[in-house]
Amino acid sequence: MVAKKKSRRAPAAMADVLTTVPTPVTAADTIVLEIRKFIASAIFFNTRAAEKVGLSLTDMQMIHMLQLYGPATPGRLAAWTGLTTGGVTVALDRLQKAGYIRREPNPADRRSLIVTLVPVRNRKLSAIYGEVEAETRRLLGTLPERDLDVVIRFFETLRMARTGA
Repeated sequence: MVAKKKSRRAPAAMADVLTTVPTPVTAADTIVLEIRKFIASAIFFNTRAAEKVGLSLTDMQMIHMLQLYGPATPGRLAAWTGLTTGGVTVALDRLQKAGYIRREPNPADRRSLIVTLVPVRNRKLSAIYGEVEAETRRLLGTLPERDLDVVIRFFETLRMARTGA
């Protein structure tokens, strides 16, 4: 029996799914669509910010992870980012060479390292992100506290579902 060769073309019905976004019907549909728009916009903003300081998008995101979660082992960074440990090592090599991070002995495990940010070098990034964070805080200030509590719970729920952290 000869196995049929699978077509590389998507069926016509699937083509529509890949090229269009259905009109939202429910509030959940609208939220999912708005999240996608926000993520796309944030990726382009982060790409431009990374380019301004001579970093790749991956390197910039690695810095964000260290800012958000604090010093970490390369293995922990791999778990948070979904990168391989080899990919993390390559990114950390670039960041160390550029002066953004330090690798220090891990006091809890002498076989591993802890990656920390170099504050002086990262000040340049604060200027880039400061304006957008200030504008975000201004916009959030227009919302009632109960709405902010819902937004916080929503983002915490998403983060926990995706990372467990």
